[in-house]
Amino acid sequence: MTMQAPSFRWDVPADFNFARDVIDRLAGEERRGLLFVDAAGNRTEYSFSQIAEQSQRWAAALRDIGVRKGDRVIVVLPKIPAWLFAMLGLLRLGAVAIPGAEQLRAKDLLFRANHAGATVVIAHAANAGEVDAIAADTPDLQHYLIVGGARDGWTAVEPLVAAAAPFAGVPTEPDDLAYIVYTSGTTKDPKGVVHRVAYTYAKRNSARFWFDCRPDDLVWCTAGTGWAKSLWSVLLGPWSCGSSIVLDEGGFAPEHRLDLIRELGVTVLCQAPTEYRLEAKLADLGTRWKLPRLRHCVSAGEPLNPEVLALWKAAFGLTIYDGYGQTENTLLVANLPGMTVRPGSMGKPTPGHDVAVVDDDGNPVAPGVVGNIALRGRPPSLFAGYYKNEAETNASRRGDWYLTGDRAQVDDDGYYWFVGRSDDVISSGAYRIGPFEVESALLEHPAVAESAVVGSPDPDRGNIVKAFVVLRPGHTPSPELARQLQDHCKRVTAPYKYPREIEFVSELPKTRSGKIRRVELRQAELRKKGATAASGFV
Repeated sequence: MTMQAPSFRWDVPADFNFARDVIDRLAGEERRGLLFVDAAGNRTEYSFSQIAEQSQRWAAALRDIGVRKGDRVIVVLPKIPAWLFAMLGLLRLGAVAIPGAEQLRAKDLLFRANHAGATVVIAHAANAGEVDAIAADTPDLQHYLIVGGARDGWTAVEPLVAAAAPFAGVPTEPDDLAYIVYTSGTTKDPKGVVHRVAYTYAKRNSARFWFDCRPDDLVWCTAGTGWAKSLWSVLLGPWSCGSSIVLDEGGFAPEHRLDLIRELGVTVLCQAPTEYRLEAKLADLGTRWKLPRLRHCVSAGEPLNPEVLALWKAAFGLTIYDGYGQTENTLLVANLPGMTVRPGSMGKPTPGHDVAVVDDDGNPVAPGVVGNIALRGRPPSLFAGYYKNEAETNASRRGDWYLTGDRAQVDDDGYYWFVGRSDDVISSGAYRIGPFEVESALLEHPAVAESAVVGSPDPDRGNIVKAFVVLRPGHTPSPELARQLQDHCKRVTAPYKYPREIEFVSELPKTRSGKIRRVELRQAELRKKGATAASGFV
């Protein structure tokens, strides 16, 4: 079954530069474009004209040290205005930005620098030591630009920018490279996802159709700077619709986050599922916080559990519109404003995307059958390929279909239901079990704060369902509690899906973007049990 908005057509301009055609146009309106909150809680507003001027000065400073169209530049900056100015400046020059999370370490940076052939690195003073550790092994790196401090062998960016005359940039075309975004890398080296300039135009549709962005909105997407999500939900999407954005340098704490949403007057909120889950667990969520200006909430990265949706709705009267996308593409499937939301469903395909659930040969499957989430064709929102990795690029396609590597099923009404990553799905006896449904069932129990479910080797069934559980304060691990959780799962989902083994843990392994790393848990089970041993049943 495929779904696509029949009236939608992609119309990417032949000559487009996001910084010039979006930011410089907005600069004429003389209104706020950015509200920055630093780590100490101080707040600074930037008008669109200030953003335009700063990014033009950055473009000039980078041009003056030799950055040219097509050059690869690693950007490792925290959530500060300089990150936005640097990324816009690179777009003006037609250079290729390689965004890196501020937590990247020397090994991560070494791979990215050499794999991409980067010639310039822009880093914060807090990250510069990690870059110095790879300098001897990165012969292509010619310029080391530091923000927020000074260091031997580095050039401070701020004086260069202050002295530069604004430069609007060079022409760029849809097929010019814009970004190489590296995937997290779980069992292999990270893959470099190549996006073109057309992608910077396509991202406006997510802000328009899913975020419901308007010029008078204050939009806060909490994603970190090193991920594709930050490109389209912080840098590209809301500004394409004329909205103002929030950039918060501080870390996440549920109470503090809700305080800021209220105090700043945020109207559109995009958070990671983990953040919503932890906020929804607050006992006084609906009484301590009133958020009268907040009108629209979205989430992506992992499916949101129905319990979290219900708690948020009860507290604020707002539905969280869940969505699905990847580093390689954009928002492919989502619950959009005006749709009837079915709790736990990813929603339906978004405009411009011909999405289906297909088998391993690329043939669409019937409703209710689990298969691969796939995208037909090559819309501008889809990556151009994996950098220097033709084999992986070709392996992701079945004819005209791009296979995402995720599994789902579609119901009779066209709603998509996430099952899991292809390698997350558990084969147990005659059953194929997706971890998400079991995790959601566990989260409905009042003792459970977080959960992750994987397959654990078993000589009879091949694998059993095993749950790793983080308890809420006031609850103590015990065999009796484990049995209660098992009985609870049998009541709320199919009995064969219940976790035959439960391990209580203090925390779950996660990626820097907050996704649970089930692969680590699976690998630990393989090391513990090998291919055949089974022990420790609760």
